[in-house]
Amino acid sequence: MGNREALLLGAKRCLLEKGYARTTARDIASAAGVSLAAIGYHFSSKEALLTEALLLACGDWDKDFRRLLNESVPTDASPRERFESTWARLIETFETHRSLWVANMELFSQIPRMPEIRGALGNNLHVARSELASMFLNKERSAISERTVQTIGKFNHVLLSGLIMQWLIDPEHALSARDLTEAMLSIVEGMQKTRKAPKSKPGGRSKKRS
Repeated sequence: MGNREALLLGAKRCLLEKGYARTTARDIASAAGVSLAAIGYHFSSKEALLTEALLLACGDWDKDFRRLLNESVPTDASPRERFESTWARLIETFETHRSLWVANMELFSQIPRMPEIRGALGNNLHVARSELASMFLNKERSAISERTVQTIGKFNHVLLSGLIMQWLIDPEHALSARDLTEAMLSIVEGMQKTRKAPKSKPGGRSKKRS
């Protein structure tokens, strides 16, 4: 294993054990078994290294989540069943990968002061949204249009970010997969009723009886 790979693995371990904010360059070098100078040689900064390590940890989570999803959600599930089952599996990972989500939130809070990190994460967000659209629609990523990524993918990404925040702050009162499904169905039902409501004729007035 080269120094670069050792640094990534060491940074990932520190990130999950200590969090983003508390991890120092010395912590990473010690965990990797390399010199402190190696960080600057292989990465532009400690922050760049931690960001790449976080993406590596997200890849580990993605493999675990997809395995769990494939084992528990049948391919012939209805859209409603797939929606609820997928969210149920996602919410389970909030506990099993808690340190990852905490590190994510810590990094996001630092982004306004690190434009270079924002650019790196922005590219990966598009991939993440494509993956979410693929999972919820049960389609290959190659079959997902850009418009679908920008709507369904982004929509589910917003839900995921909000649920993670709810769960980290107040897990006892956070939405469950069933709560989320019922809320979604109620919203859709209300929108459909609004669409079907008869429109009043412009300028129409009732006649007064003499």
